[in-house]
Amino acid sequence: MATEIDTQDKPGGFCRDCLTEQPEGRTRCRACGSPRLLRHKELYGLTLAHIDCDAFYASIEKRDDPSLADKPVIIGGGKRGVVSTACYIARISGVRSAMPMFKALEACPDAVVIKPNMEKYVTVGRQMRAMMQDLTPLVQPLSIDEAFLELAGTERLHRDPPARTLARFAKRVESELGISISVGLSYCKFLAKVASDLQKPRGFSVIGKAEALDFLAPRPVTTIWGVGKAFNASLEADGIRTIKQLQAMAESDLMRRYGVMGQRLYRLSRGIDDRTVHLNEAAKSVSAETTFFDDISSHEQLVPILRSLSEKVSTRLKKHDIAGHTVVLKMKTTDFKSRTRNRRLEDPTQLADRIFRTGLQLMERETDGTKFRLLGIGVTDLEGSSRADPPDLVDQQATRRAQAEAAIDKLRDKFGKGAVETGYTFGGKDRKR
Repeated sequence: MATEIDTQDKPGGFCRDCLTEQPEGRTRCRACGSPRLLRHKELYGLTLAHIDCDAFYASIEKRDDPSLADKPVIIGGGKRGVVSTACYIARISGVRSAMPMFKALEACPDAVVIKPNMEKYVTVGRQMRAMMQDLTPLVQPLSIDEAFLELAGTERLHRDPPARTLARFAKRVESELGISISVGLSYCKFLAKVASDLQKPRGFSVIGKAEALDFLAPRPVTTIWGVGKAFNASLEADGIRTIKQLQAMAESDLMRRYGVMGQRLYRLSRGIDDRTVHLNEAAKSVSAETTFFDDISSHEQLVPILRSLSEKVSTRLKKHDIAGHTVVLKMKTTDFKSRTRNRRLEDPTQLADRIFRTGLQLMERETDGTKFRLLGIGVTDLEGSSRADPPDLVDQQATRRAQAEAAIDKLRDKFGKGAVETGYTFGGKDRKR
């Protein structure tokens, strides 16, 4: 494995700052003096990359407010929310994504907390996506700020091998968007993603095929996709902590112990990953959730919140002309334990009314006096909207509610979201949440 600070005598190196080719043995660029040299024996033969923005939300806020440059910045909800992301200064103090806000402020009391501005972040994400598509048509987004790219066959277009094209792209992102990215370059998705996280921020790391086994061997099993806390505990109980231990085990033994996941352990521990980069991989779910300022146990208080979230989900489904077969309810208790309930519908839906009423039935079983800090609703098993919400020949009221919702949508499109409210959400802004 090689990163930007590897200075061994390896052919084919270049400076990441000025892109000047470097002779073997140098520790600084012969043209600009930069120490950011990139060398690797397989550097010019690898084509699959993972690009990940560095502290994306926080970087945008620092770009837009230079006074924040040297301050710890946390992007997240209020006192009862969680951390969406934190800049690297805040991370030094132990702040991490998904950490409860009160714990983050205990770790870093001097942090500047900024409420997320998703509209601004989405705009920057789209700009970067467009820049990625200038490199290659094979861009597979994973989220607003990361994607896989396959650059095989682009050498003639860019008159450079993928490694240099990616280095030039990183410079362009910094220059035009004012944020930084980290790049992982390898021969497969798994190792490209691992590589992009090795030298953050502003990293560029390479993992070649010849070194994959040795690179992976000393790393913890949690490096492998799908090995979370629960599964890691199972592996630890069996005495398995490092990837080297998995490399010494037979595939049949791993599958006998862990089923399908055993096969994944066998393959990825050896750097075997045949997945290709897919163009515009479809979203798997659409959801909305909110964290309350005060814990809520009252069913009466939860109902209007559920209705409002259902309308948000419905709006997104209709905007993208998709529908979902399964409604999923998510609730989180005061001790951060999640309850997830779901119900599959006979026909896919994009209606707020059906999403809400299905979620309400699921929620009624959970509102037994338990206090909740978070509520969410969403749909999965997505498809096009052509078969969504056929007329209900049995429940005529459902058909009338669907017609009323269509009328409300037209009024909101014309006069704004607040033009019409249902009885469930009317006056919702004044409710204590």
